[in-house]
Amino acid sequence: QVRLVESGGGSVQAGGSLRLSCTVSVYTVDTKCMGWFRRVSGKEREGVALLQPGGSTAIADSVKGRFTVSTSLNTLYLQMNNLRPEDTAMYYCAAGVGRGGNCYIGATSAYFWGQGTQVTVSS
Repeated sequence: QVRLVESGGGSVQAGGSLRLSCTVSVYTVDTKCMGWFRRVSGKEREGVALLQPGGSTAIADSVKGRFTVSTSLNTLYLQMNNLRPEDTAMYYCAAGVGRGGNCYIGATSAYFWGQGTQVTVSS
């Protein structure tokens, strides 16, 4: 059974950094295309960074140059630098983004989701 468990959220001042981690219990054919999403209260969930099959990455324009996604063994990471107050959101790890379809930053569906971790950036 695939389980995703996030950690690393917290509160930080603008300009600071955080690294989110997502531990993956098992990789399957359905976990291809993994990444990070975020949801601001009252808004729709948006893709932040994806690790695409083959190892390439896709980064949302709003965080490009500040956020990077990477993986090591059974953990997916989101390194967030130069954080801004508008980055405040609940961040979710996801696997199987696109549900077997295109693995791109605009995809909003996934087979598996973590429980989320809150990131709060103060000015």
